[in-house]
Order: sequence, then C-alpha cells, then structure tokens
Amino acid sequence: MKDAITERGLYLNAFADGVDPIDMTKTGEFASLLESACDLSIPHSPDIQYRSSNVVVRHQRFHYLEWGAPDAQPILLLHGGHQSAHSWDLVSLHLAQKYRIIALDQRGHGDSEWARNGDYSNLTMAQDAQAFVAAIGLQNPIIMGHSMGGRNTLLMTRTNPDYPVALVIVDVGPETIEAGRKTISNFVKRNEIFDDLEHFIRNVREYDPYRSREHIERTVKYNMLERADGKYISKCDYRRWRGEIEVHDENRDAISFDDLASFEMPALIVRGANSNILADDAAERFRDALPKGNLVTVPNCGHNVHSQNTLGFIDAVGKFLSTLK
Repeated sequence: MKDAITERGLYLNAFADGVDPIDMTKTGEFASLLESACDLSIPHSPDIQYRSSNVVVRHQRFHYLEWGAPDAQPILLLHGGHQSAHSWDLVSLHLAQKYRIIALDQRGHGDSEWARNGDYSNLTMAQDAQAFVAAIGLQNPIIMGHSMGGRNTLLMTRTNPDYPVALVIVDVGPETIEAGRKTISNFVKRNEIFDDLEHFIRNVREYDPYRSREHIERTVKYNMLERADGKYISKCDYRRWRGEIEVHDENRDAISFDDLASFEMPALIVRGANSNILADDAAERFRDALPKGNLVTVPNCGHNVHSQNTLGFIDAVGKFLSTLK
C-alpha cells in the first residue's frame, strides 16, 4: 500500500498500489473514521468489510473503495469535483451495514490517474463510469452522485436508462446557480499549494463552517500530497483550474429536462437547505421532470450535504432506499 510518511514521503493516505486489494480496516485511517462516526453519532458497525482496489479501463488506472458484503444490493457512489471517493466515507460506513458500496475515484481525482489528454468533461467521466462498472461486473446498482458526480450519473443514465435501479442526485441538476459555481471554482484555485497543512485546514474551515476542525483534520490526507520540496499540493489535477488544458464544450455535458423523460427508475434529489448551487425552485422543476422523482431538502447544510449534515443525509436517503423493492 502507499503511505507517504513511511514509504515514499509523498502520499498521506493508504491505498492499494497494484491489482491486489488491501484491507483498509487494518489501517489507522479506519480507526480515525470510526472516531468521526462516534463523534457524529453515525450508526455503524466496526465489523465491516472495507477494501481499496484498482482497475485499468479506457487505458487508465482507476482506484476505488469497496465496502460491505459482496452479495448485497450494490450502490455506486460518484463524488463531486475536487473531492474523492473518501468524501463518502461516513455514508459508506453506515450504508455498508446493508449494502455493497462501490466508491470510485474519478479521473484526475483522489488516487486515480490524471487524464493524459486533459479531458475532464462530464460525458467522458460518465463513459469512464460505464466502463468501470462493466469491468468489475456491477449489475443493477443504485447510483448516487454528488455535484460533478451527479451530473456524471445523469449522463450515464441517459445513455443507458435501464441500467440503474434507482438514482440519488445530490445538490445538482439541469439548472445550477452560476455564482455558486464560481465560489467553488475560486476556492479550488486558491488552494493548490501550501507550505504546511495547517494553512489548508484553516482555509477549509472558513469555507465550510458546517464541519468540525477535528473532522477536517482527519480527512485532509485525502486532499493533499507532500511534494519532494516539502510543500503540500492538491491531489486533483490542478491543470484544469490553471487553464493549462483545454476545457471541452460544455454543451456536450448538458442535461435537459426532456432527457429526463426516459428515467423511469425511482429517483431522489437531495438538496442542501443553504445550497449555493441548486435553488429550491430549480430542484422542484428537476423533480417534476422525473417520472418517479422525489425531493428532500436537508437542513443545516450547504452544497456538500453528505459531509456537512451526514445524519440528515443518511436519514433522507435511508427513507428513500427503504421504499425500493
């Protein structure tokens, strides 16, 4: 496994570095996650299966986390932009009591490879996800996507609307608030490189007042790498934010309300009450365009619903999942 402190001095977190999965329950990271779950009163079991794995598809290595029993109903998790599969850890820990959870590090994020051609369009990432689920043989999953991952989920479903048995789309939709998107973009651009992790932690705390400092400290290892000169840099491919790579035509990534007519599966839209990305009226239009659409607004959180109010999120999602056959 990779370990920045004891092996290479680069990675701050553990993950499988080959085709053989590793047991993440033996790591200090899992113990730290259990501490956060206890602090936040997240229902969970410490006796859970939790593995880090890799697969090569579309000429690229993708890292993913797998939780729970292999024969349980699968849920595929797609994270938001400038985040990683670990952004779902508390949710995964809880849901793994009943479900098989697959959390993918999408291209240029987390511990997956950066795209050599610099293509980070939603459509390309949706195609990655399609190739990934085929490679690991994932059948009839529930797909849950946040922000960027939510858009990727919608594009993936548009291509094959018979594949998911249900959808959970978190704080994104066909209509989003441009000012909120700029706020996120500006935060990412300002948080690329640091002399020490304390500086980054302070910035995150200011940007995201919903999360405790302790929780941020426990998860910072998933966001940064230690460079050879001792500085800390973002693990995500920062070339896209610097304008060093071509940004593809956003029209190819667009989802229209008409596209949603073919989404016959049950679908839940989860909106943060203080979201700066998904307005309440836009969320209602999104719900109404889905044949089996549902909408829940989670209080005391903004755009990052599942990390800012994890209890509220798992309560809302749990009620929806319980209605599925």
